[in-house]
This record gives sequence, C-alpha cells and structure tokens, in this order.
Amino acid sequence: MPLVNSISRRNPLDINNDITIGVALPLDETNMFKGTETTSEQSKTNLLSLLLTYPGERINLPNYGIGLKKLIFETNVDLPALKDKIEKQVEFYLPNLNIRDVRTTRSEDKHTIFINVTYSVRSTGITDTIQITYN
Repeated sequence: MPLVNSISRRNPLDINNDITIGVALPLDETNMFKGTETTSEQSKTNLLSLLLTYPGERINLPNYGIGLKKLIFETNVDLPALKDKIEKQVEFYLPNLNIRDVRTTRSEDKHTIFINVTYSVRSTGITDTIQITYN
C-alpha cells in the first residue's frame, strides 16, 4: 500500500490554460492582452498593486494602498510602522493571502530601503516572496 507524502491543491481556475484570470503587471504592450494565467500569478500582481498604489489613488477605495513609491523622497521612514501597515492592508484588501513575513531594513548609509514580503496563497498553499529595493 503506497503512502501519500503530500497533498497538492489546485484552484479550479488554474486547470484551463486557455483563459486569463486577470491583468498582468507591468501594463505594457506584452501584458496588455496576455494577462495572468494562474491564481498565484494574479495574487502576486494584486499584492504588487497594493504595495505601489498611493492611498486615495483608487476610486471608491480611499484607504487602499501603501504608496511605496513615495518612500524615495522620505528622509526618515518608520520601518516598524511600514511593516504594520503592509500586514494590515493585505489582511483587509487581499484576504486570499497569508502574510508569512514582512522584513523592512535600511542600509548602513541609510540611503536604501529593502522590503521583503513573504506570503502564501490560501487556496493553493503556494508560497512566494516579493522583494522591493528603494534607493
């Protein structure tokens, strides 16, 4: 009798490769019509969108977004507050994701900020990491 070592879960949307699930980023000539093909790809795109969108930029969702791009011009960034904000925003706006770890660090010369967000997709259990560096 064989033993089962692991169970693989797939989202039903991932079974048919002929359909696209959502919009792929960056929005350019290639991705405009291609889109994302799996729920994992779309979850990563949604997380990137949340991280890069300024609060108030999305219509009818005035609190949506972290606005990481504005950190480029900030001289003193509160990294623990940034980490907390990322965790709360993902929990509220992307309930299909589990945040595993958020690391926000600064370089020794204080001119570069490193942001690592490790997450898993609840429906599939797939874990991935997004790394963003601002200098």
